[in-house]
Amino acid sequence: MSTLFNLRLAAVLVFIASLHFASGQSAAIPPPPDRASLPDSTYFDGYYNWIWDNFLFTRPDTAFLLAQGMQHSALGPGQEHWAAKALDLQGITWYVRGQPLKAAEYSARTLPMFEAIGDSSTLAATLGNMGTFLTRGALYDSALVVLARAIRIQSALRDTLQLANAHNSLGSTYLEQGDLHRALDAYRMALKHSGSLGDSAAMANTEGNLGTVYAKQGEYEKALGHFRMAANIQRERNDVPNLITALLNIGGAYNEIGDTAQALSSLNEGLRLAQSIDDAHNMASALIKIGELYAKAGQHQRALAAFREGLGHTGRTGDPWSRSQLLTNEGEVLFEMGQPEEAARRGEEALALAREHGIITPMRDAAGLLAKVYHRAGKYREALEAQLLFARLQDSLNTEENQRAVIGFDLRRNYEKQALADSLGFVAEKAVQAKEIQKQKVIRNGFVGGFALVALFALVFFIQRNRISKEKARSEELLLNILPEEVAEELKAKGEAQAVQIDQVTVLFTDFKGFTSLSENLTPRELVRDLNECFSAFDKITEKYGIEKIKTIGDAYMAAGGLPLANTTHAVDTINAALEMRDFIEEGKQRKIEAGKPYFEIRIGVHTGPVVAGIVGVKKFQYDIWGDTVNTASRMESSGEVGQVNISEATYVLVKNETGLTFTPRGKVQAKGKGEMEMYFVRCSSERA
Repeated sequence: MSTLFNLRLAAVLVFIASLHFASGQSAAIPPPPDRASLPDSTYFDGYYNWIWDNFLFTRPDTAFLLAQGMQHSALGPGQEHWAAKALDLQGITWYVRGQPLKAAEYSARTLPMFEAIGDSSTLAATLGNMGTFLTRGALYDSALVVLARAIRIQSALRDTLQLANAHNSLGSTYLEQGDLHRALDAYRMALKHSGSLGDSAAMANTEGNLGTVYAKQGEYEKALGHFRMAANIQRERNDVPNLITALLNIGGAYNEIGDTAQALSSLNEGLRLAQSIDDAHNMASALIKIGELYAKAGQHQRALAAFREGLGHTGRTGDPWSRSQLLTNEGEVLFEMGQPEEAARRGEEALALAREHGIITPMRDAAGLLAKVYHRAGKYREALEAQLLFARLQDSLNTEENQRAVIGFDLRRNYEKQALADSLGFVAEKAVQAKEIQKQKVIRNGFVGGFALVALFALVFFIQRNRISKEKARSEELLLNILPEEVAEELKAKGEAQAVQIDQVTVLFTDFKGFTSLSENLTPRELVRDLNECFSAFDKITEKYGIEKIKTIGDAYMAAGGLPLANTTHAVDTINAALEMRDFIEEGKQRKIEAGKPYFEIRIGVHTGPVVAGIVGVKKFQYDIWGDTVNTASRMESSGEVGQVNISEATYVLVKNETGLTFTPRGKVQAKGKGEMEMYFVRCSSERA
């Protein structure tokens, strides 16, 4: 693609954007920089800032298109930095649109680009942004690893401003984990760095973060002091977007201490400012808080009006988290107003949206609403199903948090033990020298008591060393239980494991039909036993075929072939594993039928495509994958049929000539969120059609 063609493409995108958004803008958008009259660095810097200032927060979808155009334009020699910056900006638009893990995926793609050109400063800044994205996506352990690397690079560069930003992000990660002590330490370090520079913007950001910590601790008066300090600085700087954030925080704190009038005053001021700059994201955020305040006061109509206005703004931002939250909030109010059917519709829409994007907390809240609504309506089966989903999601959040804490403690203990071992080694060496002198004295003087003392010391030392070795082995075993061996080795060697893009991976999803009916007829102990039996068998099957188990989500199981090391057999390996999983469930079904017991049935979906893989997880240390390939594999499962392995056309192309497999074309099948897709049922050739 020629440079001239790319420049024209960028111009076309600008023109389309100007036509599409000319109406309704509160102020005219200035034209982009003139390419012909400027050197490359000045032009691309100006063009990047033009997108950021005029589109990113008000029209993120347009900003994404313009950043794509900028990337396609920056193909000449010496323009690699701006191509990478443009790709990173595309990721930031996904963050603004409420999809932080999509944003992190783009950041991961830019890292090797900045490394290749030796741009350490921008690399560190991108790592800092990526840490923020991962934190917002609840992948806290991965965020900590990324931010630690950013801080190491920035410390070497003595980049005080970026160190302030990175410590702010680090504090936010600890805050989300509930580690308030470490969050305060990180924020204070950020304030120290920003204060040394006299950087008022960074100082205001940190003041707001400190306020959030105190609010989490329930110390709302202290929180208000920091929030007001942040707001005062932002007013002086005329930084409207960040002033809005400070005002919303102030309103939330006043609400918590019961000062409704002050809370409404601050929230409405924040809303007016957001309207003045057409900031749809903050308008929605303000309206969520205003609606919740009215709902708490029993002013149902005002609460509904706020939530519905907020929903209109989420239609522009595409933020699934806020939209799901608003729908659930609206449903709660409708339920209180005695409109259970309308409440159910809002809850069902919220649940479907949260499920589609895999955001657990909104899923849990929507399920909790539906459990109440269905029970009130006498739909006891649906109420039980919603309550079970609520309980599973709540347990999942609690369990994952506990596992994260346990794993973190175990690893820290291992490091402490190793440090103790090193220290003991030094002490032992000195002690052996001293004992050797003592030994000579004993021999010379004819006393044998010293020998016993030496032996006793040696025995204690070797027992302690053996204990340390066992602790180390235990941690090694734990690490290999949750990470692939290659990733674990990289983590131990480097202290981190970078996320990587793998061009071709085959992803498998399973889901049980009949899980709800089983949960109605079995005790929790029996249900967990049956589920554990199935998943344990699946673990053995994945190991047999050399594919990687990724995770379980409730009663769903996810695995993938072709990672962490790429191979050419991933598609057939994954299909063979899927067929064996299906057969295992079918055999169990027949045994249960003969015994007159309830049984599982299964749907399995398979799709092949690119993914980003790395150490991620929902609040825990875990190897995970993400990208559109994962979503499509899930759609293959939900679009399949019981007892069948449903594969996409992309997978079919790779395995259609494999001996031992037979395929049944299904034609174009509607897949939710994907439109019509070609699908195939696959089975062993020895099976009957």
